Amino acid sequence: MDKSMRRDRVQSMVVREDKILLVKHNMNGREFYCLPGGGIENGETPEEAAIRELKEESMVDGKIIRKLSVQFKPENRGEVHTYLVEIDENDVPEPGTDPEFSAEEQTITGVAWLSLEQLGEVDKAYLWAAGLNRIDFFHKKLLAMENKIFK
Repeated sequence: MDKSMRRDRVQSMVVREDKILLVKHNMNGREFYCLPGGGIENGETPEEAAIRELKEESMVDGKIIRKLSVQFKPENRGEVHTYLVEIDENDVPEPGTDPEFSAEEQTITGVAWLSLEQLGEVDKAYLWAAGLNRIDFFHKKLLAMENKIFK
């Protein structure tokens, strides 16, 4: 794909109690967790893309509850749409695949339900930016954090 070309993307945020469904990637020697998501295909709405990407990467079907955020992604001049998504309580996510990569290049190495305390600071920063603070439980957690002002 031409890196200078605009490509809008989507993410699905699935929450159970205090845990978030995250996909584990190993890419370019770096291991990290992120929300299930990817590029919007031609003729596809962002909502359709979010549900498709959730299925591809974590093998579960979902239902959009509401949009959480739209962010600008500077490296490709595109937008990232994040949705709060619900899955059936009996569904057990498992690692899927990323069709943007061949079988030998697959980057998805796992899926996990993780709390904020289990994540590194960079992964948490991306989740807050994606709209985590717009989910009641996490909004209350954010308000309870120390807000020390440095002078």
